[in-house]
Amino acid sequence: MAAPGENLRINADRLWDSIHEMARIGPGVAGGCNRQTLTDADAEGRALFKRWCEEAGCQMGLDQMGNMFAMRPGTDPDALPVYVGSHLDTQPTGGRYDGVLGVLGGLELIRTLNDLNIRTRHPIVVVNWTNEEGTRFAPAMLASGVFAGVHDLDWAYERTDAEGKRFGDELERIGWKGDEPVGARKMKAFFELHIEQGPILEAEGKDIGVVTHGQGLSWTQVTVTGKEAHTGSTPMPMRRNAGLGMARILELVDEIAWSHKPHAVGAAGHIEVHPNSRNVIPGKAVFTIDFRSPDKAVIEDMENRLREGAKKICDEMGLEVAFEKVGGFDPVEFDKDCVAAVRRAAERLGYSHMDIISGAGHDACWINRVAPTAMVMCPCVDGLSHNEAEEISKEWAAAGADVLFHAVVETAEIVE
Repeated sequence: MAAPGENLRINADRLWDSIHEMARIGPGVAGGCNRQTLTDADAEGRALFKRWCEEAGCQMGLDQMGNMFAMRPGTDPDALPVYVGSHLDTQPTGGRYDGVLGVLGGLELIRTLNDLNIRTRHPIVVVNWTNEEGTRFAPAMLASGVFAGVHDLDWAYERTDAEGKRFGDELERIGWKGDEPVGARKMKAFFELHIEQGPILEAEGKDIGVVTHGQGLSWTQVTVTGKEAHTGSTPMPMRRNAGLGMARILELVDEIAWSHKPHAVGAAGHIEVHPNSRNVIPGKAVFTIDFRSPDKAVIEDMENRLREGAKKICDEMGLEVAFEKVGGFDPVEFDKDCVAAVRRAAERLGYSHMDIISGAGHDACWINRVAPTAMVMCPCVDGLSHNEAEEISKEWAAAGADVLFHAVVETAEIVE
């Protein structure tokens, strides 16, 4: 198949301007974005994206989960489309680039093809997946999960936010519930451009991350139960301190993750201590251990060592401990042909690149189950993400979008 010429590049200024115009919708308090899924701001962002896509000559499709599909026709009506995209929803204190770069990078790809009057045999579809962040409605990557058959549609509709509002009701309220069955679309391939959300590319001085794998994830909620007692009048030998038990388990978690370096990680992000009073020894601690690795066997080993080690710690301290698996997914190996297309694109364009493993979950991780998939990553400053101070340069965005353009258009097959 013919590859795009190395001189073909996207319009970096137009992409950059589009990103920052989208950021004006649902602005954060510190320069970022608060465009949470199925809010009025989300609806406004979707409307802007739809208008831009229609101005670029695309036809917009909408499925029952609110996933948006903007199609640029190919010359062969029977050819499977090549899909590209990410998400427009953000964290409550999110940055301007997480997800948005991938969606608007896909739109810029279409605009560039139009500018150059290039036709492809396969249609190209830019997608905005609903509720990737999972910050309002858990779990994350909800709509792409329904698309891939991981979640049931009715189950997804029943997810509720902190105020008890149902996902299905809110999707209907903002006017972005479509009629198209979820997952009915067939893909030749799917490509997702994303900021790294980690520090490796910047530290290594690389323009592009060629994502070969996605880390698997395991969430285990641990409940340690002791006995509440006065902090001043309870002798040390008579204490059953659930907080201290938790601290020792967290030390164990750190040791377990280090034992599988360099790719395994582990920590507790969600922690609750009861009764959380200054002069009461904690009687209960509830916390969630997040283990990640690109190797399923490593995740299983970390889970087993957590349970065995935590039980031993608590037995020795006179504490009770209970475990509940509350989330997770297996590691992902992206399609070798799609990954090779990304690598060829970076080399053709002269961008420095390296293979990388994604430490975060992405829609591509679910879509990989139903279509050949790959990801392109660009650096972000200090690896900071899910923060209003998230930052990338226009040059990094352009390099990522250039590589995306070449990989997608090569896969979609230029018509000479």
